[in-house]
Amino acid sequence: MCVALPGIVKKIEGNNAKVEFDGNIVSAHTGIVKVCEGDYVLVHAGMIIQKLNRDEADNMISLFKELEEITGES
Repeated sequence: MCVALPGIVKKIEGNNAKVEFDGNIVSAHTGIVKVCEGDYVLVHAGMIIQKLNRDEADNMISLFKELEEITGES
């Protein structure tokens, strides 16, 4: 199963963005979605696939944290 993760765009560098996930910064390609710094996004396989509003992102982040607690994984 593949899961897209929610994060926040911290910096745009050409066709790539630096996206923060719970304190970790990763590069993600911006090729299919126009994003700006501060946007909440879903990233799958190194590609930004969707913009989210803050409520959607916060909701997903909470659900992932709940799953981590239930499964004992982090």
